[in-house]
Amino acid sequence: MSERLVVIGADAAGMSAASQARRRRGPEDLSIVAFERGRHTSYAACGIPYFIGGLIKPVERLVARSPEVFARSFAIDVHLRHQVEHIDLHRRTVLARDLDTGTEVVEPFDQLMVATGATPRRPPLPGADATGIFGVQTLDDAIALAQFMEAQSPTRAVIVGGGYIGLEMAEALLMRGLDVSLVDSGQEPMATLDPDMGSMVADALRDKGVTLHMTERAEGFTTRNGRVSAVAVAGEELPADLVILGLGVRPASGLAEAAGIATGPTGGIVVDRRMRTSADGVWSAGDCVENFHLVSRGPVALALGTHANKQGRVAGINLGGGYATFPGVLGTAISKICSVEVARTGLTEAQAGQAGFSHLAISVDSTTRAGYYPDTAPIRVKLVAERRTGVLLGAQIVGEEGAGKRIDVLACALASSMTVEELSGLDLSYAPPFAPVWDPVLIAARKAAEAVDSGGG
Repeated sequence: MSERLVVIGADAAGMSAASQARRRRGPEDLSIVAFERGRHTSYAACGIPYFIGGLIKPVERLVARSPEVFARSFAIDVHLRHQVEHIDLHRRTVLARDLDTGTEVVEPFDQLMVATGATPRRPPLPGADATGIFGVQTLDDAIALAQFMEAQSPTRAVIVGGGYIGLEMAEALLMRGLDVSLVDSGQEPMATLDPDMGSMVADALRDKGVTLHMTERAEGFTTRNGRVSAVAVAGEELPADLVILGLGVRPASGLAEAAGIATGPTGGIVVDRRMRTSADGVWSAGDCVENFHLVSRGPVALALGTHANKQGRVAGINLGGGYATFPGVLGTAISKICSVEVARTGLTEAQAGQAGFSHLAISVDSTTRAGYYPDTAPIRVKLVAERRTGVLLGAQIVGEEGAGKRIDVLACALASSMTVEELSGLDLSYAPPFAPVWDPVLIAARKAAEAVDSGGG
């Protein structure tokens, strides 16, 4: 008799796990059933802002594999619009409810994959349920937003939250011709950067016409006939036909926690290196889990599709009888905000201090190409290093075209626990269309190494 794998959540982590398990075990050995509360499987959530901005059409281009493909090519049975509401570890069953009909189904499992993702933070503010206020976490959210914009033709938008999603959506709405304001409680946008680097992002947004309301919070939403008309901020009202909430997410671990599966201090599900939870035969991956940070050596919750796909693959290999581990995360991320590319990896100055490091930071300004080459653009590289040893702790890059992907060199250096002295001697490629003869990464590393040697910073 075959084993039964039930997957909760049919996006990146869940279906990566299911697909990898299927490659190693056929249907006669392992039957696989997946429940997904949305209307789509395996889609590129990171492409949503570009769909809203009109760069990607139709929306189906964001879907990697449909339920039909999973059924035909992988013998995986996917139930869309089904929300799992209870896990019974003793009886080895899950209870799922059809969101369209209300019908409930009890599904038995031998192995369980929990990939419930993350839950958007929504402020408990007056008027927050008005028409015209959107989160943009799922593809269903994006389609609803696109339909609203098509039907209502909004002209004024307010973004609440200055993280990746908020800023990418600000650019998308600018591309659609809307007047855009952004409200954020931080000193500068993008809390994953140090303020001196975030200020460059703020300047780029202002240059494109975004009105910034920094160190301020949304206090409520004014409505007219059930539809949002303004956002209350610091005693004034910002007119709005459309509001985008980009206040971040938290691990959607409540279902697992209610079943008795251990969660950690970040709120994420605790997993080991093989993506096993505290419960026998229960695995988890993606935005719902707690990660181990390779630099701080502590637990973190990081909602990134790169991690979700890798963790899902590891879980699937192990479910299929193989052996794989996920070592941890650095938080490497990159984005394009209007005219600038923004990238980061490892720890910021603030995070390094919180982790107990005595550290120094060095920033350098340079160009993406040789200064004499056409279309060269500015770039700033910031490195954070341990003061005594010179070990690299983190890096940030803000610059124009050609700047951002340099972060991958720095992520590799972090993963190898390199010192800034070692980094300064790397044999990086050079040609005038791609870099100055001294790449900005090497200049920053050299200056950081000098600061370590002098004991300064």
